[in-house]
Amino acid sequence: MENNYKVIPVVVIKQIEDTIPTLQALVDGDLPVAEITFRTACAEEAIKLGVKTFPDMYIGAGTVINKDQAVRAINAGAKFIVSPGLSKEVALYCKEIGVPYYPGCVTPTEIMEAISLGIDVIKFFPANVYGGLKALKALAGPFPQLKFIPTGGADLTNLKEFLDYEKIYAVGGSFMMKGDIVENCKKINEIIKGE
Repeated sequence: MENNYKVIPVVVIKQIEDTIPTLQALVDGDLPVAEITFRTACAEEAIKLGVKTFPDMYIGAGTVINKDQAVRAINAGAKFIVSPGLSKEVALYCKEIGVPYYPGCVTPTEIMEAISLGIDVIKFFPANVYGGLKALKALAGPFPQLKFIPTGGADLTNLKEFLDYEKIYAVGGSFMMKGDIVENCKKINEIIKGE
């Protein structure tokens, strides 16, 4: 399953009972996609519950830093894997089983390593620290085959600017998870549609 969404909410589930109401809010806001971070004790269980409860939702695992976590996340039903950095073992495993892998890369060397592993979509994280859209445009020059998922620093005020750039695959972030999730998602959809 390929991502058809321009925004990927980064979701931190600290208690399993928060899973359904949190994911339901994304669905109600018409943004049925979630990157559930693998940095909490209940992440694996939350992915399993989310996939079972919302079978049409595009649910993946984020903050995956090794193959063991990738295996557990995919076995729980994750449809994509995201890492803060590039893990060769995760890349090879995901490629072998046909699951999209979006590693965090910010330097030309990391990007070249990702390309050598057959990756053509990378997470650019933290985007605001590493130069934002200006840096992405500079990196896109020598790597025309690449698409980016900038994460960190995107919000409702600059989302359109990111999405207007043709090399953006999607924008990741947790900005829509603060406050009223449903309303935030509706505003995101308005921005995506250019309203």
